[in-house]
Amino acid sequence: MKKLFICLIIFLIFISHSTSAQEKNKGQYYTSFDSTRIYYEVMGDGYPVLLIHGFSGTSQGWKNGRLYGDLLKAGYKVIIPDLRGNGLSDKPHTDAAYANDAEAKDIMGLISYLHINRYDVVGYSRGSIIASRLLVLDNRIDKTVIGGMGDAYTNPDWPRRVHAYRALMGDTSLHDVDDMIKYIHSQHFDELALALQQKYQPSTSKAELGRVRKPVLIIRGKEDKGDGSETGLMLLIHNSKLTYVPGDHNAASKNEQFSEAALSFFK
Repeated sequence: MKKLFICLIIFLIFISHSTSAQEKNKGQYYTSFDSTRIYYEVMGDGYPVLLIHGFSGTSQGWKNGRLYGDLLKAGYKVIIPDLRGNGLSDKPHTDAAYANDAEAKDIMGLISYLHINRYDVVGYSRGSIIASRLLVLDNRIDKTVIGGMGDAYTNPDWPRRVHAYRALMGDTSLHDVDDMIKYIHSQHFDELALALQQKYQPSTSKAELGRVRKPVLIIRGKEDKGDGSETGLMLLIHNSKLTYVPGDHNAASKNEQFSEAALSFFK
């Protein structure tokens, strides 16, 4: 009987410790500058690395690739937020909620909330567009990986952005974004929130990028041909280098070569 009681106590202690670890690592919410709630997760205890997902994605997408787990194994603290309008974050339906670098401000506020003084960033696809805003707005950044993006976003009137917004608002005459719109219609997305993200998607000018002196790695899939020129983007950023990995736009960020390139750059 005594032996059974001791075993029960040990089991309860184990469950308590396991629950505490789960509570520590599960997602939480940060209330941003305009009261929008931003969902985020933090894992690990080392040097902080922020991962920014792409258009219509969520923080959880990083867990489907190699980089998230490899960063944790290498001893980094990994921060993955859902950008406003996506995932478990709030999805406001006002223009003001997405204008004037709202998404970058969310991240900078979250970094302050977490008491982080220095950090690295990985953006992919639209996440790279937001990462570029952080590059020029937040001097706490050390190194930045820009994945799956060329120089097209430096144009404030980038046709793809404009057409995506118009198509999401119901314009059926713009067929260059048909694949994107078909996918979005097939899912349970908040389409107005996505439309507003496109309407107010920031562009970082060539002049702004030319003033960046922080180390930048541009990673591009060998079969990824959209969103402008990656070599053109590299030429705009003085302290940058370019590397290619296997895959198209949807696959490149998930493979081991992408992870290896990012980890080597950070080290």
